[in-house]
Amino acid sequence: MRPSQNKRFRFLISAILIAGFLGWTGCGIYSFTGASISPDVKTISIKYFPNNALLVQPTLSNTFTETLRDKFTNQTNLKLVSSGGDLNIEGEITGYGAEPVAIQGDQQAALQRLKITISVRFTNKKDEKQNFETSFSRYEDFDASKRLSEVEEGLIGTITDALAQDVFNKAVVNW
Repeated sequence: MRPSQNKRFRFLISAILIAGFLGWTGCGIYSFTGASISPDVKTISIKYFPNNALLVQPTLSNTFTETLRDKFTNQTNLKLVSSGGDLNIEGEITGYGAEPVAIQGDQQAALQRLKITISVRFTNKKDEKQNFETSFSRYEDFDASKRLSEVEEGLIGTITDALAQDVFNKAVVNW
């Protein structure tokens, strides 16, 4: 065998072995999203997250709840049920507000920051050691020359995506 053919042959064998290993591990409890879910966990219930913040944004509860539900249904094989899931997530929005940041020399803010805080309770009926109760906060900055109402929808989308990822990681990625 020539050296170039030998390299191709080794590459092909390596690729087959890697593909076989990935296929084998795919039958277990690992997924490409990083989720590590026991095979006996089949369902998840995610309750509506009410907005208990001092400042209530009317669409935030629904936006966050749906984003979180979509995260779990799109990135796992879990079936979403209304209650009594093997995994259960519930909580509330505890903080929502904008504040000035990056104060300039003329005492004017160059940026505003929209911050959202949630409290989450996670229970795993199959493994109670994984249960947790914690808070998550995320924020996005925006140009202070703009009103919050001009950028609010986009900022809420970005922040709720990040918060849903934080909950997902804590619940099933175990990093």
